[in-house]
Amino acid sequence: MSEKLSFVSPTANSPWGTYLSQVDRVVPYLGPLARWVETLKRPKRALIVDVPIEMDDGRIAHYEGYRVQHNMSRGPGKGGVRFHPDVTLEEVMALSAWMTIKTAAVNLPYGGAKGGIRVDPKKLSQNELEKITRRYTSEIGIIIGPHTDIPAPDVNTNGQIMAWMMDTYSMNTGGTATGVVTGKPLHLGGSLGRVKATGRGVFVTGREAARRLGMDLRGARIAVQGFGNVGSVAAELFAEAGAKIVAVQDHTGTIVNSNGLDLATLIPIANKDGVIAFKGGDVVPNDAFWDTACDILIPAALEGQITAERAQKTTAKLVLEGANGPTVPTADDILAERGVLVVPDVICNAGGVTVSYFEWVQDFSSFFWDEDEINVRLDRIMMNALNQIWDTADKHKITLRTATYAVACERILMARQERGLYP
Repeated sequence: MSEKLSFVSPTANSPWGTYLSQVDRVVPYLGPLARWVETLKRPKRALIVDVPIEMDDGRIAHYEGYRVQHNMSRGPGKGGVRFHPDVTLEEVMALSAWMTIKTAAVNLPYGGAKGGIRVDPKKLSQNELEKITRRYTSEIGIIIGPHTDIPAPDVNTNGQIMAWMMDTYSMNTGGTATGVVTGKPLHLGGSLGRVKATGRGVFVTGREAARRLGMDLRGARIAVQGFGNVGSVAAELFAEAGAKIVAVQDHTGTIVNSNGLDLATLIPIANKDGVIAFKGGDVVPNDAFWDTACDILIPAALEGQITAERAQKTTAKLVLEGANGPTVPTADDILAERGVLVVPDVICNAGGVTVSYFEWVQDFSSFFWDEDEINVRLDRIMMNALNQIWDTADKHKITLRTATYAVACERILMARQERGLYP
């Protein structure tokens, strides 16, 4: 008999509650492996750390940091680190669990992990940002490593953050450990293709989904929520395929142009000042984003964005989850009832972790591939994974999300069963 996890009390639409609901839905398809399903409902390890730093003005400030390793039955933990003022333990738990599912869905030899610090990095100087990164790395250094848990960039973190993390871990262990993180600068063992990999994965899976739906990408209208590394890259690739990006929303606001936004002008402006600084579209209230007439919706911001109300509003026929956990379970049901196809996050945005795997492999071999080879390998892995998931969905007459969980959970629980329990 299993007791409930005691240190969080998730609500239905909270990140962890959403994840647990997703696992519950897949139990009927696990057969004898269902006896192990509680393995998926609790993290293997959760570390909460105090991150004290001396600010530029001499004050001592304390921040709360986390690193959660959800499941490592199939390999080392893998997952990003986010710096955000709303980071919580429950959110990081859910994100680590989605990484477990994601790595198994594309059949990478990893488990799932995630980390974060509750901080607004925009309020930190570069010096303070480096200090908080290095202190956090030192605090979680007891559980990360090239063969145990490999962090990567996530919300508000980048190659520079990863360089500081790699250097801090290396200094503390007495050697250069390039494989301890991925998403590093190229000259520190980073991989070509990594920056655009997540957005590319969204495009590759979206292109295949559109083909199966009989949707011509030429002239297709696309709305993108979140215009960072994932959303902007996906938008570029869809535009190159002939689609029109008709609405974009970021932290500054929402712009709409039914004739299509000029991405060549928009992207550099958005990177500097946010999308509402762009003059080639109409600024509308944020809620109006969900009413925009579109064929494809790409939520590429934070979790919990597609609510039941918004699921009823959207005109999209295809939803591509560039973010982690953007659709709450009640909204998932509404979209399915309305005939809207959802390509779930755990396969749709898995391009980033796939190229992170390539980077990790290249670091160990000290032999690096060119970008064309990386993109070919990425596209092949993403397509093979999606096709297997689609076959499972067709076989059981279930959604792509449930099918993705069925494939991934079978792999995870089979590994758990075959490894057994120790001691």
